[in-house]
Amino acid sequence: MSTGQPAPGSRAPLAGAVSCWVLAVAVYLIAEAVAAAAFPGYSYATNYISDLGVPEVATVDGRAIDSPLHAVMNAGFIAHGVLFVVAALLAARAAPVRHRRWFVALAVVHGVGIALVGIFSGSQEALESGLAAFHVIGAAMAIIGGNLTAIIASRTARHGVSALSLALGVVGIVSVVMLVVDSGTTAIDLLPDGIWERLSVYTIQAWELVAAAATLVWLRRAPMP
Repeated sequence: MSTGQPAPGSRAPLAGAVSCWVLAVAVYLIAEAVAAAAFPGYSYATNYISDLGVPEVATVDGRAIDSPLHAVMNAGFIAHGVLFVVAALLAARAAPVRHRRWFVALAVVHGVGIALVGIFSGSQEALESGLAAFHVIGAAMAIIGGNLTAIIASRTARHGVSALSLALGVVGIVSVVMLVVDSGTTAIDLLPDGIWERLSVYTIQAWELVAAAATLVWLRRAPMP
């Protein structure tokens, strides 16, 4: 994450950040895989990720929704958000991170957003009651905040990691734009919505692993205090 040396006493917080990033990715992907396996006919290409968190059996926007393990996915959303914020706080506290306030603020935007996704589902009932607005706002916060966190982090990392962080963040932002443009409401039809959404989300998990690996390498190479 940084080009400098760890400050005295910073090794434990940075190790904690590494653990949180890796655990956040594991929790998210495992929750998604477990919920998807119990969802009859679930497609990673055509279904939205948040379909896995809908607690009712219904048809939403033409998609058949039946997620028996919706609680698993929603818990995964919330847990990922908490771990993402904790990792950012630990990293920003322990390492000479440039744009520290922006880095933490955007991580919090992501964490709050993905927690809203887990709390407020995109069910038909939520659409009718208006509560689905919190789900949509949360999804936008999570995707944009997470990818912008990667972009901000690229200003601090070493050259190779910097370029990769920047690329992941840009791909994520472009993908969420394409999700809106290529959503079936326009003449453009390049990829199914599920693929665009996952491109915008998985870039965040990919960056977490990059940040964890880069921080771990940095700690191992840095002299002990």
